[in-house]
Parts: sequence; structure tokens; C-alpha cells
Amino acid sequence: MSAAAGNQTTVIGAVAHQKTTVGAVTGAGRRNAVVHCVEVRGLARMSEALDPHLVLQLADEFFNFAADIVAGTLGEAISAQHDVLVSVFARGNPLQTAQQAVRASQRIQAEFGALAERWRKSYGLRTAIAQGLHLGEVILGDSGPRGLERRAAFGDAVTLARVMHQRARAGELVMSDAVMGALSVENLDLDAEPLPQLELPRRAPIRIYGVLVSDRLDFT
Repeated sequence: MSAAAGNQTTVIGAVAHQKTTVGAVTGAGRRNAVVHCVEVRGLARMSEALDPHLVLQLADEFFNFAADIVAGTLGEAISAQHDVLVSVFARGNPLQTAQQAVRASQRIQAEFGALAERWRKSYGLRTAIAQGLHLGEVILGDSGPRGLERRAAFGDAVTLARVMHQRARAGELVMSDAVMGALSVENLDLDAEPLPQLELPRRAPIRIYGVLVSDRLDFT
């Protein structure tokens, strides 16, 4: 991801490539939700050297891996774009959705290692994940060109969740103060550290927290 993308502050939408029913909150409307972004780093960087069918196969494997975990913690996978899966957690109050999203992130962080190791042994790929979480208002519903309508999430919360995952280094999870403030930490084994505030144009600084790793891969 480019530095320019990390500073993007326009409101964006995440549109799904296919209908998602598992964990979906049906109907259209505004909801407070935790938006979760997870990126697989290393795959796109190596895509020019790999067979196109293999690249798509590995991407699908990653998206299914992450979406299954999201659905298992009552979230809904909304879109798979390039190397990023965007999901929402909208079932329950802010405490419940924040806990659901963090548990999904922890499982993805813990279980991706086995998938990454298999890819390394089979294809020589070095991969890692980066995740971001933000809690805010989103519009959920169906949107898209005629005949291609899909589940979509729109709102500033989607933009900020993307910024969180772009701020995360390989292997790490970054979340906003809105997520941390909603959590009941005694119910979670969460070792999150304060990070330097996120400075974005035309808005107040955002306090952020990270679940960091000491052995992260460097993809710069």
C-alpha cells in the first residue's frame, strides 16, 4: 500500500464480489459496527512471478480462511478487493461487536502461520497479515451496477478501518481508540500497546493501539 493511500480520508464503500449470507445482518440501514480489514502481504508483490491461476487460487484460499473465521465470530465478510478482505461486526452492542472483532483478529493472527508456512514450503512465498479495526457508523445494504448488486458497507468507519490496517506492520493488528474504549478487557487476553497518534488531514488526531509482534517480516 502506498503512503498516499494511507493518508486517504475520503469516505469509501466496500462492495462484495459475491452474495454473503453467513453472519449477514439483513436489510438496509445505518448501524454502529466494527469494521475489520485484513491484508495478506507478500502475495501481490510476488504475483508477477507466479502463474496467474496460482495467484487467484492462493488469494481465494486466504479470503476463505479469513471469512470463515469472521463468520464464526458473528461477523460478515463484505468484500474481497486485491489483497484485502473487509468485514463488519454489527450483531450486538459496541462491547459485543468489539469483542467479536478482536476475537476474529486474534484467531486470524494465530492461525495464519500454518497457512503461510505451507505456502513458503510449496511456492517459496513469504507472507504475513496486517489487520485494522475501527468502530463507527456504517450503512449496510445492497449496491452496485444493475444486475451486479452486492452487499456493501459505506461510511467513514470503512475509510478509517483501512487506514488502521495500512498503519499496521506485517503480522500486527492496529485498532482505534473507539474499539479499545468499547472493550471489556477483562474478558479478553489482549496485549495492546498505545501507538503514536494517527495524524490525518482535516481531522483531530486519532489515538490508536497495536497488538505487535517482534518477529514480523519486512516487505518494504
